[in-house]
Amino acid sequence: MQNKGLIKLFAFLFGIVSIYQLSYTFITSKIEKDAKVFAANSIPESEEGYAAKRDVLEARYLDSIGENPILGYTTYDEAKKKELNKGLDLKGGINVTLQISVKDILKGLANNTKNPAFNKSLADADAASKNSDDTYLELFFEAFEANKGDSKLASPDIFANKGLSDVINFQMSDAEVKPIIRTKIDESIVSAFEVLRERIDGFGVTQPNIQREGNSGRILVELPGARDIARAQDLLSSTAQLEFWETYKQSNPSLSTFLQNANEKLKTLVVAENVEQAPKPETELDSLLSDVAQDSLDLSQDVNPLFSLLLPSNPGGNALVSVAIKDTAKVGEYLRMKEIRRLIPADIQFVKFVWERPTEGSEVVDLYALKSNRDGTPRISGDVVSDARADFDQFNRPAVSMTMNTTGAKEWEKLTGDAFNNQTGIAIVLDNKVYTAPGVSTGPISGGRSEITGDFTVNETKDISNVLRAGKLPASADIIQSEIVGPSLGQEAIDSGFMSFLIAMAFVLLWMIFYYGKGGAFANIALILNIVLIFGVLASLNAVLTLPGIAGIVLTIGMSVDANVLIFERIKEELAKGKGKSQAVADGFSNALSSILDANITTGLTALILLIFGTGPIKGFATTLIIGILTSLFTAIFITRLLVDWYISGKGRTLDFSTPITKNLFKNANINFLSKRKISYILSSVLVLIGLFSLFTQGLQQGVDFVGGRSYQIRFEKVVNPSEIASELTTVFGSGTNVKTFGEANQIKVTTAYKVDVEGIEVDNEIQDKLYTTLQKYLPNGTSFEDFKVGSGESAIGIMQSVKVGPTIADDIKNNAFLAIIGSLFVVFLYILVRFRKWQFSLGAVVAVFHDVLIVLGIFSVFGKIMPFSMEIDQAFIAAILTVIGYSLNDTVVVFDRIREIIAEKGWKAGENTNQALNSTLSRTLNTSLTTLVVLLAIFIFGGESLRGFMFAMIVGIVVGTYSSLFIATPVMFDFLKKGVQQGKEE
Repeated sequence: MQNKGLIKLFAFLFGIVSIYQLSYTFITSKIEKDAKVFAANSIPESEEGYAAKRDVLEARYLDSIGENPILGYTTYDEAKKKELNKGLDLKGGINVTLQISVKDILKGLANNTKNPAFNKSLADADAASKNSDDTYLELFFEAFEANKGDSKLASPDIFANKGLSDVINFQMSDAEVKPIIRTKIDESIVSAFEVLRERIDGFGVTQPNIQREGNSGRILVELPGARDIARAQDLLSSTAQLEFWETYKQSNPSLSTFLQNANEKLKTLVVAENVEQAPKPETELDSLLSDVAQDSLDLSQDVNPLFSLLLPSNPGGNALVSVAIKDTAKVGEYLRMKEIRRLIPADIQFVKFVWERPTEGSEVVDLYALKSNRDGTPRISGDVVSDARADFDQFNRPAVSMTMNTTGAKEWEKLTGDAFNNQTGIAIVLDNKVYTAPGVSTGPISGGRSEITGDFTVNETKDISNVLRAGKLPASADIIQSEIVGPSLGQEAIDSGFMSFLIAMAFVLLWMIFYYGKGGAFANIALILNIVLIFGVLASLNAVLTLPGIAGIVLTIGMSVDANVLIFERIKEELAKGKGKSQAVADGFSNALSSILDANITTGLTALILLIFGTGPIKGFATTLIIGILTSLFTAIFITRLLVDWYISGKGRTLDFSTPITKNLFKNANINFLSKRKISYILSSVLVLIGLFSLFTQGLQQGVDFVGGRSYQIRFEKVVNPSEIASELTTVFGSGTNVKTFGEANQIKVTTAYKVDVEGIEVDNEIQDKLYTTLQKYLPNGTSFEDFKVGSGESAIGIMQSVKVGPTIADDIKNNAFLAIIGSLFVVFLYILVRFRKWQFSLGAVVAVFHDVLIVLGIFSVFGKIMPFSMEIDQAFIAAILTVIGYSLNDTVVVFDRIREIIAEKGWKAGENTNQALNSTLSRTLNTSLTTLVVLLAIFIFGGESLRGFMFAMIVGIVVGTYSSLFIATPVMFDFLKKGVQQGKEE
């Protein structure tokens, strides 16, 4: 091998850099363990609020040593930024996909126009978006074309308004306006992205991840390690719409008159509604009794629908009334009724009713009446705030201090002056909730300084000041997909992943020494270096290590053996021909190179497609697989060669690449594979037909990834009956609610489509509340709702993980999965066609792949409801299918490479040379399949419940893929190639 010195230098530097990158991870891990020990020893575990106090002590410990030098080249704070990132499933936290509302942006660009064609087009686009892959903007343009009549996009009451006058005028055609609107929409989404990024930077989570997903208006946010999930959700979905309003007096006579008239009107409306909804008399006697009841009971005189729900507010305050939180929905419904709005006196015609922000533990909130105008706009908006910071008020309570720009300061002075003169208050409203409404007792306030006070925690004031500094979102941001993992589940994933890694590694190392002796030991050294390089590259690229990523690394261990096996088998062949040690090694490496490259390129292509079309953890799997393929090639081709060359260069050293037990194994194999092809065709056809029949009749169990909905992994202290729980939850969430055991008998997985179309944190909380109420009797006494909620702490009881996928994004995931499979087949077909120059080889490979995929799908359909683990079809399953495709092609390409080589050397003979090629690669095929299979079994058994379905698909795929490369791909290629050869002879 030439340039050995250069390769040695490169390998040394590559290894040193990888170890250097990983050193940061070892440093932070050691320090954080010390912090946990310090916190645990500082307070007794029995103390109330132990977990929260321990977390505070841990944070203080890490803050106190953050800048201390470590080993002379780093600090904890610096090392934390450079450590190997752990994904959500290993660290706990929250992962969400936000959909920025293009509809809101369009309405804002059109100044909230009342144009009927514009608003009907928005409504039509809303309806069409549920069943279309097109963007919302394109659907709006299509709808507008159908609805516009005499209007056009550049109408003065649509986009040719004052706000867009510098780019759009009323003389423009729709075709000229569309690209401008597209640009404005994109600018708004970029603005939303930047706002969210600034908010996340101030949230305090290490290694957050935020990225745009194409031009769809979707933003992916991952906050590994986030423990306060509710706080994180509020931070991400809050629009930070800050407004300043003048309030009406509590004693305003027009408001008192309105409330009195509203109550009287509601008497008739509510009684009429009750009468209409009452059951109709079924008999003449029922009718008579009903008449008697109506005559003897005048409901309109005794019922006060509105006043019965109102409570007196604090005298002298600026709130109108107080209402129990449980009654706010009903009061709000009454005040929004058209019949009630008509009763508002002319002098307060544009009054705006807004609720107070509820505080923790409170059962009552205030209702404020704000002075509004015809357009419903506030006196001052939040865009005048130039700075905001967490502070403390005069009573040393957490507050938010704000500074306004010059324009804001002038408006603030005018607003406070009006409030002083009218003896009213100023309501500070954030996201349509009144945070505070102080009066003005000293006259107009100049300078533009103000303060938001309330019953805040320090974290709340930090978050509010953070979002105010970052600015408001240009449109609402709905959480259309989310995954929340509790910290205890993340630790369990690390433990199970590490266990499967060690077991797989130990087996591979022992097997290589058992089968190849000293040669296996050299391969093991290369393999250990390979693992170091993979982790080093992941750390240096700031890539995220996930549980599927660990599976990808462990799979790489199994598959990286393949390159060494190919090399060693070829060296053994060259030694059997009587060649010297050096020449046999050189020729063995040279002859194996073609097969190694072909096998790894085909696997790499499927991994690349997985990286393009996959999302979240699946990208982590693809990333580690691609890195693993590259490092495996380097270590197998160069490092193993260096070690082998070094060893055989010594005097008196022998290297047989075998042990006494394995020396003659498969040496004289002479199986006539092709003679059995009719049997294999029949067997495979039967299996495929059974699978297809089951697919068409039973179908597959699709996960929430593909159908939308919410799923919850819930753990109990004792064993529970999933059928009993399913019956109880069906009465709460309706039909279609699925409950099954997930792993241990004390753990279940609940899947429901309840309110799947409704976005918002309120719905998520509502569902978790219903789950808690229904399942409370199965929980230990004293388990609170906060303890039960996902991400609430390190408790091993309650919701361990929740996943939510909206119907729109579920369709996109399903489409991407389909494109990934078709794309991988097409790309690999082209590669094999170019590589082997005969379409028969491509046909054989693709037929074998289709065969493998159909059998895996068939097994999941037939046994989906029988197996004691989840066999849902989700993104992880698609990753497994693509990996099966890659592995099957890997195996097939190695066989095809040998067939091509032997045919080129000995010519075409009716099946003899093909059988010889299959027999000569049999040792490699079984070796690679066995090691990979054992590796996958280790992950299947020890890798955790969430990976079992994923691993089972791959195990089935490895077995079927090994079979198909011998009995399907090669026979199909042979039959069609033989036919072509015979036709050529006849011609």
